[in-house]
Amino acid sequence: MHADVSIQKLTGTTIGTAVCMAAVARDADGPVSVFISSNADINGVQPGPSITEIDRRSIGGAAVLTLAAQPGGEAEISVDGTTETVAVIYSKHGLFAGLNVGVALRNFETVSVARDWLEFHQKHHGMDGALIINRCGQDGFAQELALAAKSLGLKQLVISTPDFPIGHPNLQSEEHPHSAPDSPGKDRMKIPAPDPWRSQLGELSIYQLMNELYLGSARAVMNIDISDLIPPLDNSIFDMAIASDSGVVQLIGHHCYPWRVRKGDPPCFADHICVQFDSENVVRRWCMAPGNTGATATWRLVRITETMRAANTNIPFQRFMAIKHNTTEINKFVPKSSLVEDPELLKLSKQQFGHKPIRMPKLKFPKVDSTKNRTAIVTTMKNEGPFILEWIAYHRAIGINDFLVYTNDCSDGTDTLLKELQTAGIVQHRDNEFKDTDLKPQHWALQAANTEDMIRTSDWVICMDVDEFINVKVGTGMLTDLYSHMGDANLISCTWRLFGNSDVHHYSDEPIIKIFDNCAAEMTRKPHQAWGFKTLFRNIGIFKKLGVHRPKGLRAQHWDKITWVNGSGVPLPPKMYRNAWRSTKSTYGYDAVSLNHYAVRSAESFLVKRDRGRVNHVGRDQGLSYWFRMNNNTERETSIQRMLPKLKLELEHLKSNPKIAAAHRNCVAAHREKITSLRATENYAQFYDVLTSERMQRMSRMHAYFGANVFLAGPDVVPDNVVSETHPAGFFFNVDKQKTTH
Repeated sequence: MHADVSIQKLTGTTIGTAVCMAAVARDADGPVSVFISSNADINGVQPGPSITEIDRRSIGGAAVLTLAAQPGGEAEISVDGTTETVAVIYSKHGLFAGLNVGVALRNFETVSVARDWLEFHQKHHGMDGALIINRCGQDGFAQELALAAKSLGLKQLVISTPDFPIGHPNLQSEEHPHSAPDSPGKDRMKIPAPDPWRSQLGELSIYQLMNELYLGSARAVMNIDISDLIPPLDNSIFDMAIASDSGVVQLIGHHCYPWRVRKGDPPCFADHICVQFDSENVVRRWCMAPGNTGATATWRLVRITETMRAANTNIPFQRFMAIKHNTTEINKFVPKSSLVEDPELLKLSKQQFGHKPIRMPKLKFPKVDSTKNRTAIVTTMKNEGPFILEWIAYHRAIGINDFLVYTNDCSDGTDTLLKELQTAGIVQHRDNEFKDTDLKPQHWALQAANTEDMIRTSDWVICMDVDEFINVKVGTGMLTDLYSHMGDANLISCTWRLFGNSDVHHYSDEPIIKIFDNCAAEMTRKPHQAWGFKTLFRNIGIFKKLGVHRPKGLRAQHWDKITWVNGSGVPLPPKMYRNAWRSTKSTYGYDAVSLNHYAVRSAESFLVKRDRGRVNHVGRDQGLSYWFRMNNNTERETSIQRMLPKLKLELEHLKSNPKIAAAHRNCVAAHREKITSLRATENYAQFYDVLTSERMQRMSRMHAYFGANVFLAGPDVVPDNVVSETHPAGFFFNVDKQKTTH
């Protein structure tokens, strides 16, 4: 059987700034449906004065008018005052009468891909007719496909090419990575000019137009793109639509990708052997039986509306993304760290298309000795001298073995203290040489740390700061107790518990974990920093490199070996494996471990912190808004203080080294001198007065009342009466979103 092929041109009529895509009637005596492009206001579209309007509706924002029959074969239409005469087209339902028809958009797809699409659905679903909407008809596609399709087992093929763009007028071509839903780094992309000829579909009424022009008498109609395949099923998708109570079957599409396309080859279906293990993105389409859905049914992009019943069956299909977006640069359209091979796609590639796809590299997973738990901390510092010794003593007391410390631009004795600690074999100290690079200090340090023997040979690693303390709440408070409690977990995210200044204004050389015992409530969703976490991870090669909050660069071949738990030992979902840095309402947990975050300490010490600047966000001030966000004094929490006796013993041990003790005293003296000099300036004196004011002390206990925009805007947006009054449970205050302050 040779296909009857018809190449059709859909000619639009320009009316002002809009386009009348078509005026369609079933016959000369029937009503006329007028389809206007979506850039026209529906209320600005009017029929001529002598024409009776029966109905008007909006499909995807586009006006569709139903007019009384026009015996002369023409209709006068006005759009925002501009009037044109539009020729009426009569339906061509006979072309597809009684056939199983696939209707598909074609953007970049090649003739070879289109031929494979036709042959696949003819073979596996009994498709005997196809209507291809050829969005960009200047490349000879229609003529070439017409020749190629002659040998296929179809009865009818229509290639309809609009002479006007049907893409979204304000979006870029689908060839650009920003158009792909899973592309990494969209916030950093330079977006090109809009290209309505190649952008994602904008004229969503095109399906209803095709219904009225071509498809109303088809047996069943399947709506997917040429980049999509419905896998073989027990029954034809068309038969399923006929058998459905509603006459409609919902199609649910999932994205798939090649691992790599061979150099010089265009992407094809058989290249696609991978899916994202953590993606929740789906595409919705449909297959329907026109005779079973009722005369009032409206064909839309993702559903059929005004049917007698809703679709009650979901059938999966695959969207082949390298074809959809015409690319062989896979890493620009999807993070390759999210891709895993799919057995069904491999089978499809080999058995259906006889292809030998490029496979993902195989990685051997190492054998893990769970009895080995040597743990290292990587950290960056600048002028943290008076706080270093307690931090190291505490973490040595709970079982940390190794410390790798990077510093830059220190003037308070930090480097001297760390030098003595290195000489004593307590830490490894490195200069942070970020200045000759484009990297931030913390990021350079983590990159350098990847090559350090200490890190490569550690069983567990965590990247954290000197104002963060791991608070193990199980057993005797030791890391070994935590590892035992968490079983076979290989990543443990320790969620921040933000500790405030406990209304302590003056600096003293006393343990941080003793002085500051007020913090945020466990259920503290705002500010967004409240549930940030740092992650202890077993160093077995699942990830490629260190990250600030968690390891980065997932080797996706090992994704199913991940056992990642929160601070209560509850597994985290796969969608968090690649990029998450904070907990959510459903994933936070503090029962077994938390990360006590003493971000502000005393008001006097905060003056020095502000003057020092930030280690990571080097361009941001640590001003009043930072203090407001991070100073949380809602409730008292003292669980970490059970470790004070062990801390005291370890501090005494470290200070028994006279050089370490002297270096610590010098850091404390330098800190006090800096406080004195800052408070002597007008700017910092005023800043200190604000920090220690009754208003700020009250606000440090009111965070539960405030919306996210308050924390972005800063404390000045909160009226005095809101601060001073007593509020009932459930009180809430927020402001409109505005520029973020720091």
